[in-house]
Amino acid sequence: MSNHRILVTAAGGQLGRLTIDALHKLVPASQIVAGLRDPAKGADLAARGVSVVAADYSKPEALDAALKGIDRLLLISSNELGQRVVQHRNVIDAAKRAGVKLIAYTSVLRADTSKLSVAKEHLPTEELIRTSGIPFVLLRNGWYTENYTASIPAALAHNALISSAGDGRIASATRADYAAAAAIVLTSADEHAGKVYELAGDQAYTLEAFAAEITKQSGKTVAYVRLPEADFKAALLGAGLPSELAELIATSDTAAADGALFDDSRTLGKLIGRPTTPFAETIAEALKV
Repeated sequence: MSNHRILVTAAGGQLGRLTIDALHKLVPASQIVAGLRDPAKGADLAARGVSVVAADYSKPEALDAALKGIDRLLLISSNELGQRVVQHRNVIDAAKRAGVKLIAYTSVLRADTSKLSVAKEHLPTEELIRTSGIPFVLLRNGWYTENYTASIPAALAHNALISSAGDGRIASATRADYAAAAAIVLTSADEHAGKVYELAGDQAYTLEAFAAEITKQSGKTVAYVRLPEADFKAALLGAGLPSELAELIATSDTAAADGALFDDSRTLGKLIGRPTTPFAETIAEALKV
């Protein structure tokens, strides 16, 4: 690979940091730029030789400075619900001004047909990228397995994994799996420009199977409890989650019951050149913690 400079936005987040790690295995640190809202939180990255810049999605002037001299950009979607399209537009406009030669964007599985509520912000972003004139790759990521392993402490405490996903099959993968795909695309862009990748785990499971695996590995019985969406949201609110997040989780699980998180193309495994991480392995890692 020639000496392309690669910027990863939201590099302080979990996916961003894992992508930096994956890139570091493929290219010298001198080619990697980490964009963070607060650069002071990237001291450990700077110590590894990665350039750290201020890249707040809501500050166009900072984005102009961050993108100066950048060849390839990974735009990791914002986590600010309701603000994503505006914030993403700021990044895309700055990329145009800077002459960026490729944008890779972390969208959502089947964004153009998905019943997931998050697709409502991903799809307009995809359109902004398509009309920007910049070569692009759309990484339509499925669910992170960690979205469900995060529920393990509560499931163990209450002997129940609750959800409105019914018997929907979920083909999730780990953040590290998706990060590996992003790194491959960013370091071999000529092979991927113009592609739309529907990415999901090789292995699909129901949350009943997920609960059974928690039981098997922990030795503590965890039942799977199917709830109507309204009851599931109420339970999440009762656990202290903000209303918007509770709404997102509950509606996403309901969409999962209708197949929104299932995919059997194995595109992700093919892209990264290995099987995606089995959900049992991710559960084992979570239980260690």
